[in-house]
Amino acid sequence: MKALSQKRRHPLAAIALLLMGLLVTGGLYAVATTVNQAKASTTSYSASDTAEGQKLFEANCATCHGMGASGTQAGPSLVGVGAAAVDFQVGTGRMPMQMNGPQAYKKPAQFNETQTHQLSGYVASLGAGPAIPEEHLLDEKGDAAAGGELFRVNCAMCHNAAAAGGALTRGKFAPALADVSGKHIYEAMVSGPQNMPVFNDANVSPEGKRDIITFLKQIESNGSPGGADLGSLGPVAEGLFVWIAGLGVIIAFTIWLTSRTS
Repeated sequence: MKALSQKRRHPLAAIALLLMGLLVTGGLYAVATTVNQAKASTTSYSASDTAEGQKLFEANCATCHGMGASGTQAGPSLVGVGAAAVDFQVGTGRMPMQMNGPQAYKKPAQFNETQTHQLSGYVASLGAGPAIPEEHLLDEKGDAAAGGELFRVNCAMCHNAAAAGGALTRGKFAPALADVSGKHIYEAMVSGPQNMPVFNDANVSPEGKRDIITFLKQIESNGSPGGADLGSLGPVAEGLFVWIAGLGVIIAFTIWLTSRTS
């Protein structure tokens, strides 16, 4: 019994146990990483797409984002941002930027759909990240009422309750969401461009994002049946505008009337 006890307490047993623990931990991490990459890469990219995307990146983006998208002082690393971030930024013309500023502006896209797809594929190959959404999440057939509630809770404080946009600090702003494709709205939610927070699936589920897109497209199609919406700034701002404008008209009419009688 004494010999058996000494054998069990041999120092090599502790080392073997430690090595086994490291191997198990490494294996679990590898499996989790593989699953994460599989979830984040629902869009397939061929080797040709990735190669062409790398050429486009090195010619147009590496000046700011560095070779291999590792980042520089002029631009952040893009490793792990996923295809959705690239498709949004490049597809809306925000990237490449025309000039440095507090925020990238939407403008005509510099790259066509094929080139944008290739750039997205290259960046997606560098690390797992949010993928371009599947078509069924963009069909605008979700629950608009639920989407409206989610939008008012999570988005209206910046984008306005009517999605008309709003000013932020230091020259930044939340853009209006009219005439924005459902795909780009979804990609913005999962990638968090500019000052926008990331709404991952734990914050807002894919179906919830679908509902938000449905709500936004519904209010966009409704228009403004009551007449001029005055930018959808809200009843307080609109009432103040009408009050000031009406008071100005009354003062102007009074001045004109008194000048006539004199």
